[in-house]
Formats: sequence, structure tokens, C-alpha cells
Amino acid sequence: MPKRITQCPIARSLDHVGDEWSVLILRDALYGLTRFDEFQKSLGIAPNILTGRLNKLTEAGMLERIQYSEHPPRYEYRLTESGRDFRTVILAMLAWGNRHFAQEGLSMMVVDAVTGEIADPVLVDRKTGRPLIGPDFKVKAGPAASEVMKKRYQTLPPTHSLMESTK
Repeated sequence: MPKRITQCPIARSLDHVGDEWSVLILRDALYGLTRFDEFQKSLGIAPNILTGRLNKLTEAGMLERIQYSEHPPRYEYRLTESGRDFRTVILAMLAWGNRHFAQEGLSMMVVDAVTGEIADPVLVDRKTGRPLIGPDFKVKAGPAASEVMKKRYQTLPPTHSLMESTK
């Protein structure tokens, strides 16, 4: 996928993890997998595709490649801080998938480690703990935004926001 020339953080993120294999590799890395053969076995992915995605995620700074054997040379792929931060995206996808695409029932859940109660992941503001939903929150252009991006966010309908449901 070609790199997008954009200031949009969503489009930029998709440049790095915009395919299912990359997301699933990061999911498995968050589960603790680190080695090529572990990823291949878990995902059933062709070696050439896995090599390409691991290289791309390493170049993006989400994984780091660490040699663990000299003869033959073998490497592990460890999550970086950026890769560990992807956990929130994975949990959001898990909750969204369960809510909208699990007609047969839940095959995976987030549960409280002590009580076993099912958790319902939501995105919250780190400072206040409040859920990031409208009208309390909105998306706006930041200080580094181009004039095009500033204009885009100034011309959006005032009643709509990325943070609001459009029911």
C-alpha cells in the first residue's frame, strides 16, 4: 500500500497496520508470541507474507528484531512501546466485533481477572476517566494542522462529530 501524504492520523496509521495480517501479528505479539515460527503456526500465513509484514511492522517501529541465535541466525520480534500501545486498538476491535458480528455468541471476551465478570471495553480520557463520546468531546484540528486540515474541521456540520453516534 503506498504511503498516504496526509496529516490525518487515521490514514497514517493505516499505512502501517492497514491489512489484516499486520493486525493479527500485533494481536499475537500482544499475546506473547515473538518468533517467526510461532506467528506462522498461529496464523497459518505463508512465510513470504509473514516476512514482509514483520519487516513492515519493524520499519514502522511497532516491533523490534532481536537476534537470539547465531548459528543459524534466528530472530525474535518484540513489541516496542508503539506496538504495546496498539493494545487499545485490539481491545476496541474485540468489543466492536463482539457487539456487531458475533451472532453465534462470544468466542472471546475481556474479563475481570479477579471476579471473572465480563468487561465492556470503552475508550476513556486518561485525565478524567470519562468516556470519549459526544457531545462532551469532539475532534478538532491540532496546532500542527495544515490550513487544509483546519478548514476541513471548521466546515464539518456542527451537529456531527467522530465522537457521536449518528443514530
